[in-house]
Amino acid sequence: MDQLLAGKVAVVTGGTRGIGRAIAGRLLREGAAVAFCGRSPEAVARTAEELKKSTGGAVYGEAADVSKTEDVRRFFQSVDANFGALHILINNAGLGIFRRTAELSIEDWRRMIDLNLSGVFYCSRQALQRFNNCGGGYIINISSLAGKNAFSGGAGYNASKFGLNGFSEALMLDHRYDNVRVSYIMPGSVDTDFGSGAEGTAEWKIAPADVAEVVVDLLRMPERTLISRIEMRPLKPRK
Repeated sequence: MDQLLAGKVAVVTGGTRGIGRAIAGRLLREGAAVAFCGRSPEAVARTAEELKKSTGGAVYGEAADVSKTEDVRRFFQSVDANFGALHILINNAGLGIFRRTAELSIEDWRRMIDLNLSGVFYCSRQALQRFNNCGGGYIINISSLAGKNAFSGGAGYNASKFGLNGFSEALMLDHRYDNVRVSYIMPGSVDTDFGSGAEGTAEWKIAPADVAEVVVDLLRMPERTLISRIEMRPLKPRK
C-alpha cells in the first residue's frame, strides 16, 4: 500500500506521550521520517526505541524544552543533521495548570504562555526558514476548545490557547503565498494524563489516536485546499 508521506520529514513537539506520541507513530506508519522532542531524556530515549520497534520507521528523538529558544535552535539543527529537510511541523507540546486567577502564580502563568504560545512561535519560525528550501510546508498546531470557550480556573490556559488560535490564523495569512499551509485542531476532552488522571481511564473521551487521524486527514488534502481549523468533541460526554 502506498504511504501518504513517503519522503517527507516531520517534527512533532511533545512527542513522548499522549497526543504527540500518537501523532508521531501515525506519521511514521504513513512513511514520514519523524523527529520529536520532549523534556525528559529518559522518556525521549524510551519513546524513540519503542517507535522504531513498532513502526520500523526513521525516527529521531531529542530532549528539548520548546519554551527555550536555545533548545529549539539546537533541536532543529539536529533535525537538519539527521534528515536534511523539513516538510511538516506539528506543534503539540503543551501545559495546563488550572487555578482561579487569584491563586494562579506568576510562574504558572509564564510557564503556560511560554510553552503553549511562545514555544509554538519559536518552532514555527525555525520551520519556516527550512520550508523555503523545500518549496513550502505544513504547520499543524494542536490547540484546544479552551481556545474558544473560557472556563473558571482556566485563565492562564485559556489565554495561551486563545492566543495560539489567533497566532495560527495570522501565520496562515502571512505565509499562504509561500506555499505554507497552517491549520489548528481544537480537541475537547482527550484521554491522556494531561492535567490530572491517568491515561486510558475514560472511554467516553477522545482517544489520542483520533487526533492523530485528523492530522493525517489534513495532510491528505490536495495542496490547493486548506482546512484552517477543526473542532473535536467526545460524542457522549458525561452528563
